[in-house]
Amino acid sequence: MWAIAVENRYNALHARLRLLAVIRLKRKEYGVDPIQIMDDLFFVERGFLNGNHFVYKGEELILIDTAYVSDFHETQRLITGIGVDLSDVRLIVNTHTHCDHIGGNRIIQERSGCDIALHKIGKYFIDTRDDWSTWWKYFKQEADFFRCTRALEDREVISLGPHEFEVIYTPGHASDGIVLYNSRDKLLISSDTLWENDMAVMTVRVEGSRAVFAMMESLEKIEDLDVEIVYPGHGGPFTDFQEAVRKAKKRLNGFMEDRDRIGNDLLKKIIIYTLMVLRTASEDGFFDYLMDTHWFRETIDLSFHGEYQAKYDEIMKDFFDRGIVKADAGKLFTTVKP
Repeated sequence: MWAIAVENRYNALHARLRLLAVIRLKRKEYGVDPIQIMDDLFFVERGFLNGNHFVYKGEELILIDTAYVSDFHETQRLITGIGVDLSDVRLIVNTHTHCDHIGGNRIIQERSGCDIALHKIGKYFIDTRDDWSTWWKYFKQEADFFRCTRALEDREVISLGPHEFEVIYTPGHASDGIVLYNSRDKLLISSDTLWENDMAVMTVRVEGSRAVFAMMESLEKIEDLDVEIVYPGHGGPFTDFQEAVRKAKKRLNGFMEDRDRIGNDLLKKIIIYTLMVLRTASEDGFFDYLMDTHWFRETIDLSFHGEYQAKYDEIMKDFFDRGIVKADAGKLFTTVKP
């Protein structure tokens, strides 16, 4: 019996590695279409503007995260391409309330009347129409409020058909952040708590001065999980869970040693994100646009002594040198996949 169990575990692991190889091949050759990762559960990989999402098309249609609102047409195309109708959605589970994960909620809920589940803190944000704690107002991002009908607790189990996932509360990047863990298949939906080679921004002006410490505690909370494959909030799936945790903790330690690194990381990531949201921006007017936001001024005040123009010029030169941002006919755009 022991030998059979070991063989079954070995075969399951190799099946996951083969699936990962197929996903990477499809991404390289064709772009990414939805991939079935468990029975009737599909992974939909997006980009940086839109968070990844998941579709369970069993007896009840269940979604996990719904990307950014301005790209809803693409979200709808990808989901319905699996062979489902958004009017049949019964439940949306959101890993947190940031705009790139809840963008389709209101539209889908209006069509289907579905329930929407968030961690209890996220539910409070939505119930009280708090567009600051959700980052929408702070970063000048587009998002719609919706009805949250279910509050999730830490260590609660939610079912996607036969697949049971443990809700694990992981604040740091987001006050209401969660990951979802399936112990039977050793599969982790890590959202923005864990990426493979980078990490999500730390917004201390919204999340508070202990955000970095909370993020470290969240990584320590999940690092002993038995995980064979991770599906993050952005980027493709990966198998080296422990290495990803190690890299994230190393980055956080760097933030703790030099707080200005937090500001520099946020400025770079959100400038690119803003260009994605805008699609294009006036080369002459983009700096003024940023100066009209809360986050840009506050971050430079906090970490770079109010040197707004100098810091902007430094970052944009770096982006141009690396080909991340380009200009055409007086318009700026980013080459990063949305």
